[in-house]
Amino acid sequence: MTAAQLVNVLYSVVDRVYLGRLPDSSHLALTGLGVAMPIVSIIMGLANLCGTGGAPLCSICRGQGDEDEAERVMGNSFTLLMVLGLAATAFFMVLKRPILYLFGASDATFPYADDYMTIYLCGTLFVMVSLGMNPFISSQGFGRIGMWTVVIGAVINIVLDPIFIFALGMGVKGAALATVISQGLSAVWVLRFLTGRQAILKLRRSCLRLDARRTKRIVGLGLSGFCMNMTNSLVQVVCNATLQAYGGDLYVGIMTIINSLREVFFMPVHGLANGSQPVTGYNYGAGKYSRVRESIRFSCGLTVAYALLFWAVAMAFPGLLIRIFSDEAEVIAAGIPALRIYFGLFIPMSLQSAGQAVFVGLGRSKQAVFFSLLRKAIINAPLTVILPIWLGTTGVFVAESVSQLVGGMACFLTMYFTVYRPLGGMKDGTPLSGRV
Repeated sequence: MTAAQLVNVLYSVVDRVYLGRLPDSSHLALTGLGVAMPIVSIIMGLANLCGTGGAPLCSICRGQGDEDEAERVMGNSFTLLMVLGLAATAFFMVLKRPILYLFGASDATFPYADDYMTIYLCGTLFVMVSLGMNPFISSQGFGRIGMWTVVIGAVINIVLDPIFIFALGMGVKGAALATVISQGLSAVWVLRFLTGRQAILKLRRSCLRLDARRTKRIVGLGLSGFCMNMTNSLVQVVCNATLQAYGGDLYVGIMTIINSLREVFFMPVHGLANGSQPVTGYNYGAGKYSRVRESIRFSCGLTVAYALLFWAVAMAFPGLLIRIFSDEAEVIAAGIPALRIYFGLFIPMSLQSAGQAVFVGLGRSKQAVFFSLLRKAIINAPLTVILPIWLGTTGVFVAESVSQLVGGMACFLTMYFTVYRPLGGMKDGTPLSGRV
């Protein structure tokens, strides 16, 4: 799961690395892609709504011995993915121009953002299937198969990017086309496995019809992942618009680079959290609370160790990290202090991911949704607007750092006192009515 999450970000990050090397227009192309990223986050959020909502329910049903219901949850999740994917494609195609300008595009960067999104939106269903259904593979214990879903797509994307972008001279359009093709092949891989002999839970036609009660449970639990992506999108929009006002295209481009690094280095944290959910959910459903506590200790400890390692790299070598995307002197000079401020409190942010994973794995949707909203929508977005009044562009990066500390610690401590400690006082095999 960790490897899969890390490789998954290569779809967009590799695009940005290559576009940052375009002759004459690298700065504008990179900024235009950054403006389009909130739309990508929204589409990923819709996929997570079904994937992170349905997969933990499957694990809990399997732990309770009800595999028929587990398959119906998976079938309903697939149908919901298709419906939401078609709706998202139509919505963004129609309102693409005003949305991109609202998200921080300028007249100079809009053509690049428009070119990328037009092609990317044509592959929305591929993204929805590969990202939204892959958790159902991992929830059955096939972590390596789930990893190969994204590895195959990422490798194809890396190979096709330089061919389409440079050899064929397609630029931004080539980056989008490479992404769509690679996501399409990943989607085929997922569907082939879930309908094949090896899968324990199979995607069956008889399970596709939506059931209101079941759909409500999927959406209720999936709101955590959806809100996380939506609030990420919201903050990206607010950051881009604020930076455009105070610093222009240069700082929007810097934020694009920083967000790319955040995706790369945060995804293993997210992967560790997601990898623990099937174990947590299965053992919770089976009433094995000592193993639930063991999985929480392991995932949280490993998450903190990894976050500490990345924090040290970001603080020591910020210029080297920025040069992966751009060699422009002004980008490096302005980007180094911004990057150090942005990642200054990365460790508390990783604790939020660990805490939320526990809430999702145990089916506690209200807490998971609340902490998704708290850090980004309630803390980060308002501070991003307020702090630049006194601090200029620096205020945008300070707002992120403050939200990491407050939001991360609030989520982790709540999980500890409301889940971890109470589970310690419960005997394995306690019936459903006595559970947390």
